[in-house]
Amino acid sequence: MLDEEKRPSSDERETKSTSDAGGNKPIATSDEEKRLVRKLDRRILPITCLLYLFAYLDRTNLGNARLQGLTQENLGGDPTGILYDWVNSAFFFSYIICQVPATIISKLFPPSYWIAGAAVGWGICSTLMATTFNFGSLIAARVGLGVFEAGFGPAIPLYFSFFYTRTEMGLRMAYWFGFAAVAGAFGGLIAFGVQQVGYGPYLAGVGGEWDWKVLFLIEGIPALLLGVLTFFALPDRPESTRYLNAREREIELERMNRGTTADVGAVIKKEHIMIALLDWRIYTGGMIYFGVNCALASISAFLPTIIETFGYTNALAQLLTVPPYAVAAVVLCLTSYTSDRIQDRGLAVAGSCAVGAIGYLLLLTVPNNVHVRYFAVFCITSGTYTAIGLIIAWFAHNLGSETKKATGIPMFMAIGQCGSILGSHIYPSTDGPKYILGFAVSCGLEAFATVCALVLWVSYKYDNARRDREYGRPDPGANVDTSELADKAPMFRYMA
Repeated sequence: MLDEEKRPSSDERETKSTSDAGGNKPIATSDEEKRLVRKLDRRILPITCLLYLFAYLDRTNLGNARLQGLTQENLGGDPTGILYDWVNSAFFFSYIICQVPATIISKLFPPSYWIAGAAVGWGICSTLMATTFNFGSLIAARVGLGVFEAGFGPAIPLYFSFFYTRTEMGLRMAYWFGFAAVAGAFGGLIAFGVQQVGYGPYLAGVGGEWDWKVLFLIEGIPALLLGVLTFFALPDRPESTRYLNAREREIELERMNRGTTADVGAVIKKEHIMIALLDWRIYTGGMIYFGVNCALASISAFLPTIIETFGYTNALAQLLTVPPYAVAAVVLCLTSYTSDRIQDRGLAVAGSCAVGAIGYLLLLTVPNNVHVRYFAVFCITSGTYTAIGLIIAWFAHNLGSETKKATGIPMFMAIGQCGSILGSHIYPSTDGPKYILGFAVSCGLEAFATVCALVLWVSYKYDNARRDREYGRPDPGANVDTSELADKAPMFRYMA
């Protein structure tokens, strides 16, 4: 499915062997490893990417439903937009609270069971959105959606790290997270199609009275069905999955422990949870994630509304959300591929955040040129989605052990999702059509995220150089024991 491994990666050059008492014993040839990676890609990527497509559709379709009469029917028109803001942000409250415990507990269950259960749960909640009738019922459905999606999103980087090496991780995370951008484009097309057909009595300026209900059904039911398929089709951990034969399992277990030897399997190391809680880099990553997630929540919930302020009809505004998302998916994949090749994440994250900040700056400073403002939307989507995909991959292999990953990844994600709550409240209807507050806050936070990314990049570079001086350069073919100290082990090296 994927052939980007044709050029030898640093992992391929450095470790084609594992060590036993008698010396180095070859585990896999280059061709064997490439065949294994392609086999993993064929099964893991389609399932996880489609799951994220529907997870993101179900999370963000509120923005499309808003233009299809949801607020008129369920929120009494909501002239200030405050009720809609609270419905949108209700998802993030439960999502934030449940992320860390859910991801740590996920280590105790087979991934196929855990991820399938999460998908079925959020699919049911999203489908039930079509039956809501007032503010309270919308809040209840969104809170349930957040609970189940909290068990999915942060668990995927951990799951990918079971199968992929650090030179493969960035592009796979880009494919996975890129489906958030695909969902944005796809969601706009679905909403446009539903609005063109029109379901129920016609409402002036909105379309069919039942359009928003049909939208929730179309985007909710497939997630439920895909969750059932996931239970049977998604591979479990390398040491237990029946998807691999004995030879492939031997190769994958070597790849899984390549460069590190730490806690694996249904084990939780309490010491590593504490190490994660005290790691300043996780909190700095959380600040980056906060900035870009504020922008992401704004894009997801308000992009159709923002484009409508350019002077387009509701239906055309839905359609014009498609190109920015499509370009964002391409930029994310290309940047992640380059980042994998050069083994550098920090500068790519900083550059992506800077592009997003420039986009918001253009919306603030060019109020009347529709073409420039639409170009700014491309900058915002491309910069924001690329930064988020890269930072997830950055931390997935910089935390040293599975338990620290299971704690640290949802930690910085939970901090970042607080930005989503902020992003849901900085575009009140009364600020339209200029939305100066929303654009200014998002611009400032993306600029702050740029600085934080550079600080992290410098700190990783400095720490690697310091360890090289104090302990010497690690043998490329040797495993590093991170079972006690995680990423603080003297011979562990970060990806900057």
